[in-house]
Amino acid sequence: MAISVETFFLNPEAQGTLQAQIQQMIAHGILSGRFRRGEKLPSSRKLAVHLGVSRITVTLAYTELLANDYLSARGRSGYYVSDNAPEPPPERPPVPRNDGVDWSRAIGQRFTGGVTPEKPQDWARFRYPFIYGQADPTLFDHANWRLCALQALGQKDFTALTTDYYDQDDPQLIEFIARHTLPRRGIIARPSEILVTLGAQNALWLTAQVLLTQRRVAAIENPCYHALRDILTQSRCRLAPVDVDADGLPPDAIPSDADVIFTTPSHQCPTTATMPLNRRRALLKRAAELDALIVEDDYEFEMSFLSPPSPALKSLDADGRVIYVGSFSKSLFPGLRLGYLVGSEPFIREARALRASVLRHPPGHIQRTAAYFLSLGHYDAQIRRMGRVLAERRQVIEQAVQRHGLEVAGRGAFGGSSIWMRAAEGTDMSERARALLAQSVLIEPGQNFFSGEMPPAHFYRLAYSSIPSERIDEGIAQIAQALA
Repeated sequence: MAISVETFFLNPEAQGTLQAQIQQMIAHGILSGRFRRGEKLPSSRKLAVHLGVSRITVTLAYTELLANDYLSARGRSGYYVSDNAPEPPPERPPVPRNDGVDWSRAIGQRFTGGVTPEKPQDWARFRYPFIYGQADPTLFDHANWRLCALQALGQKDFTALTTDYYDQDDPQLIEFIARHTLPRRGIIARPSEILVTLGAQNALWLTAQVLLTQRRVAAIENPCYHALRDILTQSRCRLAPVDVDADGLPPDAIPSDADVIFTTPSHQCPTTATMPLNRRRALLKRAAELDALIVEDDYEFEMSFLSPPSPALKSLDADGRVIYVGSFSKSLFPGLRLGYLVGSEPFIREARALRASVLRHPPGHIQRTAAYFLSLGHYDAQIRRMGRVLAERRQVIEQAVQRHGLEVAGRGAFGGSSIWMRAAEGTDMSERARALLAQSVLIEPGQNFFSGEMPPAHFYRLAYSSIPSERIDEGIAQIAQALA
């Protein structure tokens, strides 16, 4: 790789000759790690013109660096960073910069301080990664996704890459969602009632911004998706946590001043409970009595490999009270960040305008690639393949949990990719999770899912989407030993 000539600048206030300054500039680039071994430097003529110095000055600087083994010459090809050049020193923790700004006063609104946990970026190096939200890359159809991406880059679809849709979305993706994806959940929607988002979390953020104010009340499940609670806290609305039971959110416990109700009826997060049909109808009735809206996060409905999923709550909605959140991120691949909102036109119109002011629209090429992947049947084939693998892992993990005497707090009746677990009361699972890292075991403590000042610390979640079947029993044995 060639080093761009634009990266070289002479400091007007620097001391020493021009030749010495050029030598020092290149040596510093090598010692700092910016210039790496084998990279080609600009020609002496090009660098001289760029810096406004004579060519002989640059040539002498290169010659001196050549003699000190910082550079090497390759015939008529030019000068390169030498293979024997000094190695950059090990990275040190960055020294805090002393800004001249008092950021404690300058920042008008804070978004840090939430409870969303940090997950190791190197999770794949752990032998027993019972970690949620990451997946075994072998489960995904990389070959056909690549072919669809190439097709989307073709001349026929070039406008999907080059067009600024402003506040609109790829019409082929919208058509597929409207004609194929939503009818499977019992939902009929027009294109004007669908908005593509950057995953479900972005959809929840847009919804909170449009529907909630400081004077409005949001009823949320307890425990619930921790990122949702962060989003609602940042919106400055009033939160009303409602404890879930074995059937999910109990409608009678929703407070009478609730304006918006957030729920995960198909697969409660994180307990995995599925809301039965009679309770779904009761929830719609309760929302109508309160004149409240319902935001349905149809979380993990695609992972229903044990039995067909229940119809979406939105499919029972007769008066447009339910706003539906769907996502392809977990079922295609987590890094895709592609989801969608479905709701009445007045709501979608405002959400679309807000999205346009923040990010315009998700990239057109990604939308068109997803549209091809879905419409050509690759998505359905992948879901079936993932279902078979997850069903096998689910059986292995349940047998291992029973064999090693661990306690299950919630298991999805339809499937899913995780099991909600409970240790003995008084057990700090955050502390145990840190200790298990030394055994190459990753688990997710459950404390962050709960609202309140003293959330229970003895729950944890075991995901089986990111660990092969043959390692599950060994990993469960390690966890059982840590809890013994």
